[in-house]
Amino acid sequence: MATKGKVNTLLVERLQSIGVNALGLSGADGRLLLARRKPVAQSVQDGKRRLVRDDFTGRVEWVNVDLLRNLLDFGVTPVIAPLALSRENEVVNVDADLAAAMVAAGLLADSLILLTAAPGLLRTYPDETSLVAHLSRLQVEEALTLAKDGMKKKVLGASEALGGGVGRVVIADGRIAHPITAALEGRGTTID
Repeated sequence: MATKGKVNTLLVERLQSIGVNALGLSGADGRLLLARRKPVAQSVQDGKRRLVRDDFTGRVEWVNVDLLRNLLDFGVTPVIAPLALSRENEVVNVDADLAAAMVAAGLLADSLILLTAAPGLLRTYPDETSLVAHLSRLQVEEALTLAKDGMKKKVLGASEALGGGVGRVVIADGRIAHPITAALEGRGTTID
């Protein structure tokens, strides 16, 4: 839940400093994101996969698109921390990439940018020169076989976003200067 406090506030501060009227929210605020709480979650500890029961993780099932549209129509850019409300009205953690995919699909966004600590999807991980620059939406299954570790969630998010009506998804390097501009210019892996 640190993303709601420190990270969310930092992003809002940076956006405000460049003239973007940003508002920090979590998915629990205003019932923005509703999720199904997972009965079991997987965790990797000391290189071993473990099942964790009774933790507070969930999967987004619904996005309050009306609230988002009202904010956007009012000239406010929402910055959403990856938390949601469960059916039992408990705050649960949700995967940020999958939550972003659901929000983008709900808004029928033209593009979704998912930033990562790599140039994009790599054909031969961890060789950063093996970037896969473009995939069609029909090649997402192939992309899943290439994806390692956290990149799998990004590819799954891309698949959900595209399936929900988003025009394209760019998985791009968040470590570089001006990563969003670079992604919009085609740097990274574009899936459309």
